[in-house]
Amino acid sequence: MGQDNQPKHRQETRDLKRRAAQRAPYKRMLVVCEGEKTEPHYLGEIRQEHRLATANVQVWPSALGTQPLQVVNYAESLFRDGDGSKGILPKAFDHVCAVFDRDDHGTYHNALARADSLNGKLKNDAGEGVAFQAIASVPCFELWLLLHFEDIHAPIGRDEVYARLRCHLPAYDKGQRGYWAATKDRLEQAVFRAEARAVVTTAYDGNEPYTGVHKLILLLTHLKD
Repeated sequence: MGQDNQPKHRQETRDLKRRAAQRAPYKRMLVVCEGEKTEPHYLGEIRQEHRLATANVQVWPSALGTQPLQVVNYAESLFRDGDGSKGILPKAFDHVCAVFDRDDHGTYHNALARADSLNGKLKNDAGEGVAFQAIASVPCFELWLLLHFEDIHAPIGRDEVYARLRCHLPAYDKGQRGYWAATKDRLEQAVFRAEARAVVTTAYDGNEPYTGVHKLILLLTHLKD
């Protein structure tokens, strides 16, 4: 019987397996973001510039909601079950990242704890333990962009982050594209400042400014190494 007469779900499975066979010989990463556009656009631009195969690197907004625990839970379910409409086979990754903000989210600390509990416990399609990592920012993702231009040492709210970021990127607005291109020449300074913040505080501590986004950026930009 020809393919055209096969049940639709069988054809979809064949298509997914064909895509999986075309993946490149480097680590496979799944990234799930709280934001619907800003973070996916930014990370997608990195993927395009570094020519990372979509079979290896998938970036999606959370389909369960924007609460941090919902982001972690969606990342887990997308890894476990896959999604044919997104071209994702079950357990087809080596590393999973959940990207979310501190803000005033009530499930923030629960999300950190849940991500920690999953780290190394999930098994991928090769039977190997999967790194599961929370990529948190206090107060928000835009702190990472601001660190490309200036040091931040004291607690700072989301509105002030936006105001100070617009001093450097006057047209900044959430959901737009092009912020990787606009900031990448300052990446080394941003990584240095983020790492310096990580020496004095962590994602778990109070309201001190912190971001782990640099860890994800370094993973993506060195994925082929």
